[in-house]
Amino acid sequence: MALIIPSKYKRKLLTETTEIAIKQIKDEFQAAFAETLKLRRVTAPLFVEAGTGLNDDLNGTEHAVSFEIEAMGGRKAEVVHSLAKWKRAKLAAYDIAPGYGIYTDMNAIRTFEDLDNLHSLYVDQWDWEKTIRDEDRNIGYLKETVRDIYSTIKSIENSIFHHYPHITPTLPDDITFVHAQQLLDRYPDKSPKEREALAAKEHGAVFIIGIGGPLSDGEPHDGRAPDYDDWSTPNADGYAGLNGDIILWNRVLEIPFEISSMGIRVSPQSLARQLELRGCTERSSLAFHRALLAGEYPASIGGGIGQSRLCMFILQKAHIGEVQASIWPEEQIKLCRQSGIDLL
Repeated sequence: MALIIPSKYKRKLLTETTEIAIKQIKDEFQAAFAETLKLRRVTAPLFVEAGTGLNDDLNGTEHAVSFEIEAMGGRKAEVVHSLAKWKRAKLAAYDIAPGYGIYTDMNAIRTFEDLDNLHSLYVDQWDWEKTIRDEDRNIGYLKETVRDIYSTIKSIENSIFHHYPHITPTLPDDITFVHAQQLLDRYPDKSPKEREALAAKEHGAVFIIGIGGPLSDGEPHDGRAPDYDDWSTPNADGYAGLNGDIILWNRVLEIPFEISSMGIRVSPQSLARQLELRGCTERSSLAFHRALLAGEYPASIGGGIGQSRLCMFILQKAHIGEVQASIWPEEQIKLCRQSGIDLL
């Protein structure tokens, strides 16, 4: 998207105070989040070996930053896009019981991102994964988990308000659930992003279900790789998909604001189906996919929650560069400075 410069933007905190608030948000959120979802922290890799199928393919078209390992005969490694698949393998390796899981700090470099208010070369998020029972692979369990995450976000927003009373909360009490097909039916003449904006502005916070699966017009609401989220299994609401995105309405920028991508993960059956639907059945020969198809990984639910995005939203910042250190085009730095937006 194009860079947005809000009219009459006024930062709520000085840069030094912002740094203190960022630490408070991150410390409080991960502690509350881990307790609510029964997760324990683990150490995660910055890169994985290429060709194993462990790296997240996101929409299936992005290229990872890669390098050769001299000490391993030139074998290739890739900087992770996210840890969607790695976490599931870790659940199996640690033999984590249903109802419990793991989380980690995930750092990535995404050179293909547009550089604007929301997108940076540097990505930081809490990646999490939780073992579930086969009978938990349903829309009700997904919604319950989304509500737990949303209540944690709300609690941090309220905590910041108590420390900085001029940063008043903006989120509604509850999050609204809507399927991507329902949005298409409601706004058939709008693009997916326009539909997101209308729903987010109306409700303040929405969870859009079924991201990645084709809708009645033959197109998905948004891209999703075929080998981690389950976007094809029919659910009890009468639609397909056990995954989605948490979208908040950002009042500073007046746009929909994705804070989390998450979902119940593919079963062996839905993995095979989604690889077929996407025309990439050759992935079934990769180590991760072979193990999943053989039933070696537990049923799970998981996702990522943007750390900088959470800080940006709660502190009511206009640019993600106000809460993280990255690289920006000189013209963007100049425009931001002229508008009172101080990039770290």
